Amino acid sequence: MGRVQLTIDHTAATPPYEQVRAQIAEQARSGALPVGLKLPTVRALAEELGLAANTVARAYRELEADGVVETHGRRGTTVAAAGDSAHRFAAAAAAEYAERALRLGVSRDEALAAVSTAVQVAYGS
Repeated sequence: MGRVQLTIDHTAATPPYEQVRAQIAEQARSGALPVGLKLPTVRALAEELGLAANTVARAYRELEADGVVETHGRRGTTVAAAGDSAHRFAAAAAAEYAERALRLGVSRDEALAAVSTAVQVAYGS
């Protein structure tokens, strides 16, 4: 516990940055990466995984946008308290979608059906 352990499948259809992002997000969510843990630098992790620095940087940017990590400039990137922020971001995205659907004149039932379909596709069920 407390160390980033990632595996990259270079033959997978999933891009490497997404593999990095998804694995770090899951480890943070599960508690395998505790809140406040300092992640490796972009360059160090890229070298360890055999990836370009830009690939890891993109994963870190997306993790930060999702509230999974926090970047503190030269002090590095740490695991954020993701539980609350994940729910907060999801609620904000849902509110934004509902407002946009209303402005577009989509009925409530149509808007809910679109969300249901999107969730089924995203979660694979």
